[in-house]
Amino acid sequence: MSRDPGSVTLSKNLARSLRGGHPWVFRDALEGAPSLEDGAVVEVRDRDGRPLATGFWDTRSSIAVRVLEPGPLADPEGAVDERLRAALGRRLERIDRSRTNAFRWVHGEADRLPGIHVDLYDDVAVVRFDGGGPAAFYRDLGVRLAAAARPLELREVMDRRTGERLHGRGAPRRFEVRENGIRFEVSPSAGGKGGLFLDQRENREEVERRASGKSVLNLFGYTGAFSLYAARGGARSTDTVDSARPAIAAARRNFERNGLPTGTAGFHAEDAFDFLEEAAKAGRRWDLVISDPPSFAPNAGARENARRAYTRLHRLACAVTARGGLLCAASCSSHVDRKEFLATVEAGAAKAGRRFGLERTKGAGFDHPVLSAFPEGDYLKFAIGTVR
Repeated sequence: MSRDPGSVTLSKNLARSLRGGHPWVFRDALEGAPSLEDGAVVEVRDRDGRPLATGFWDTRSSIAVRVLEPGPLADPEGAVDERLRAALGRRLERIDRSRTNAFRWVHGEADRLPGIHVDLYDDVAVVRFDGGGPAAFYRDLGVRLAAAARPLELREVMDRRTGERLHGRGAPRRFEVRENGIRFEVSPSAGGKGGLFLDQRENREEVERRASGKSVLNLFGYTGAFSLYAARGGARSTDTVDSARPAIAAARRNFERNGLPTGTAGFHAEDAFDFLEEAAKAGRRWDLVISDPPSFAPNAGARENARRAYTRLHRLACAVTARGGLLCAASCSSHVDRKEFLATVEAGAAKAGRRFGLERTKGAGFDHPVLSAFPEGDYLKFAIGTVR
């Protein structure tokens, strides 16, 4: 982190946006292209030279500056340390680590630490850098996280993308964590998903409350988290579908490690669309269907294709939901907003000759906060409704 800020000048009037807390300045909003290194601290000025914000530079991203403070910031290094401690403190105020020891410690912009996400799996911290600028600015993050975590001792801090050890002595390739008392096998190795999607914790709790006596279908089920909650909630049966055989094998192991009956649990290493097509032809129905696919829109250009894919998925999901049953439809595509996503659920239901009655929509858990000034951060949609 450089202590001596450079400066960039806006070509557009973004003063209100920046003062209101929006954390990004796009490259096309700047005058010229300053010669700065990745991670360099910069002062953002308006066209009259007045300072508006302090952030850091990214040479390649369309997001040229990630804003640390809407105004001057004398000590960026000290601010990072304080914000890391504060972010962990906010989580620990609400989490009982004897029951839940896997959660998101840092949620980027919403924790005033733009460009990084840190997930904590027991005593292993896994970092995701959103590009070269954040990686350079937070280049000593492993040591800083270890210091901020005290008195908790971190066994390892690792880079999720590369698997590089940023601090510590190393962790096993696979180990166990707890979420609301349910035990999960995780493996946060290079490029992996980790074994547990932490943002759906509160939605899994919702499924557990709704599952008693129901047959449950968990689509794109990964390692079975929704199914485990449903089974603990008294589901009559569960079926977990995922195209990845290793994920399905881990789902079965997770049932076994929690002492949950596998005799009423189906594990299907199949494409979810193919599974639904065959299930509909066979006349199969479930009382509660959960659909939590990977992102269908990795960028804005994929939005239209994503809407079509969601509509097809929801048509098939509604077709196998028992009349009066529940559909829980999720999307992690930030480029498809809440209104667009709900429209695909309703359109899919109509194409299946059914009606979807929306009960409520939810998002990610409290450890994935959303800034009101930064709607781009509100990525997770979880719609719950009745299919008739």
